Amino acid sequence: MHMLDIAQNSLAAGASSVELTLAADEEKNLLSVTVADNGRGMDAELLARASDPFTTTRTTRKVGMGLALFRWSAESSGGSFSISSQPGKGTSVHASYVLSSFDRMPLGNLTETVITLIQGSPDVDFTLTVKRNGQEFLFDTREIRQTLEGVPIDAPEVLGFLSEYLNGHTAALIDGL
Repeated sequence: MHMLDIAQNSLAAGASSVELTLAADEEKNLLSVTVADNGRGMDAELLARASDPFTTTRTTRKVGMGLALFRWSAESSGGSFSISSQPGKGTSVHASYVLSSFDRMPLGNLTETVITLIQGSPDVDFTLTVKRNGQEFLFDTREIRQTLEGVPIDAPEVLGFLSEYLNGHTAALIDGL
């Protein structure tokens, strides 16, 4: 859910490209999650306060829990959290988790996260990279759109196919995480 929440922040910041990365290194006992975008970015002042739950750029409410909860979940597992950003260039949010930590939250459904993002923002470019112990899977909506030859990427049949495709290619890499 953190990936989805942070990616939605990227979309709200005007990103046309969002990169999601999940990397497991069992030898180092780490699970890393990164969400990077090319949105409007943040200045140094906002960046310094970004993971404070009482900092938000929304006008509809006075709290922004997404980054704060993402940070809490990573740090409570013994991991770390960081944000880097440049105005006009985008933002990258990175969290690492201790894989074996009893306090590490469950991974969740990666396929549903990606499909939800594509369905909600079909014109945005999404990439998903999943790495585990030297194996890697890369999914890029730009490549999918070229293959579709004008068929909308958010058509129900396409989303159904993409869901099966992602499940088939990521299952072995994320099973047991």
